[in-house]
This record gives sequence, structure tokens and C-alpha cells, in this order.
Amino acid sequence: MFGLIGYPLHHSFSAKYFNDFFARTEIPEYYELFPIRDIDEFPLLLKKHRDLEGLNVTIPYKEKIIPFLTDLSEEAREIGAVNTIRILNRGKILIGHNTDAIGFKNSISPLLMPHMKKALILGTGGASKAVDYVLKKLGLEVTKVSRRESEGVMTYDQLDEDVISSHHVIVNTTPLGTWPDIDKYPDIPYQFLSPLHLCFDLVYNPETTSFMRKSAEHGAMVKNGLEMLHGQADAAWRIWVP
Repeated sequence: MFGLIGYPLHHSFSAKYFNDFFARTEIPEYYELFPIRDIDEFPLLLKKHRDLEGLNVTIPYKEKIIPFLTDLSEEAREIGAVNTIRILNRGKILIGHNTDAIGFKNSISPLLMPHMKKALILGTGGASKAVDYVLKKLGLEVTKVSRRESEGVMTYDQLDEDVISSHHVIVNTTPLGTWPDIDKYPDIPYQFLSPLHLCFDLVYNPETTSFMRKSAEHGAMVKNGLEMLHGQADAAWRIWVP
């Protein structure tokens, strides 16, 4: 048995993706959604489902789950966030991994062009850490953007024409625009975007988010997070069943 923890989970395609995979490959397993309102419910979940062999982790628990784990992979430790847990010995051993990184890298790499030297990451949550890790590995200079100012982090009201025109990769790691709140989007000055920009949205439901639509209106290349989701899911399966 496998599953996903987070809250809320009504937007998630993970259960359908994995259960379709199990049916197609005739693997006698199933995948369930576990919407927990507080991370402190996690130990009870493990006790209730002793047959769990692996879990995915999504918003808002990619960082909060770490104290509950036995160990971390080297990459998850470096990133500081976990989206995949391998469960051994009926819940006694929990090893945290991060497959967001490989999913994101494989999805964005073919789109990067030589002039794309700097990136803005919208949001500072667990997903942003994997994005930050990947973009820096790919040689980009990265700046994070949040509603609150902190060391090394810009606020949205500091995004002016100079900032936007010099950062040709913009990645939305916030949940803004996720179904059913499809009319929401990050508050950036879209009017300064151009065909030189790549605007990548980790949100994949809906297929075209308001962030993507508003970016494309100014000529930017856009992509959603569905391919990243599939990539990280496939990598998670290889961790669960090595």
C-alpha cells in the first residue's frame, strides 16, 4: 500500500496516476490519499496503516515531516525537504527522499536557453527548496520571492521592470491558482515579461493556470507541473521498489 499525505488533497492527481499504473501493469497494490490537518497526526496514520510501504508528501508538510523520519537521503538532506518516504519494517524505519528535484530538472532542462542566467522562485516552501537546488546545479543565479522580506529573499512589491527583465526564468512554487481557486495567481508585474522569459508553474491542475495564461499573454514560454509530477512519481516508485 502506498499513499500521499498533505492538506488539502482534493487537487491531487497522484492517486489516479499510481492506481492506473498498478492496473496497467497488473501490480496488486493501491494508492490512497491521506489528507491530515496537522503533521502530528502522522504517527497515528502509520499505526493505523501498518501495510504502508511508501508515501509521497506534499504541501504543507515537505519540511515538517523531517523530524518524524529515521534518516534522509543525501539529496533530501542537502535540499532540506522531503516529498517521498520509503517505509520499512512495518513503519519502524522511515527514510526521506526528494524526487521533486529529478522531476523538475528533467522537465525544465530542455527549455533552458543560453540567455537564461538568472531565475526568480516565487514562494519559499518545501517545493521551492528543490527548485532552488536544481536551478543552482544547472548554473543559474537564483533569487527567492515571498510576501515577507528576509535575508536573501525579495518581496513581491520589489519586483520592478529591472528585476523582471534581468531574470528570464520565473518558477511559481506557491499553490496559487490550484483548482478550485483557478483565478488566483502570484502578484508579479506581468507587463514586463517578454518572449525571452520562461514561466514554469509547479501547479498542474488546471492544465493552464492563471499564472501561465497571464505570462503567455506577454509572449513568455510557459509550462505546468504535470510532467514534473509524473517524473517525481516514477522516481518515487523506483525508491519504493528498488
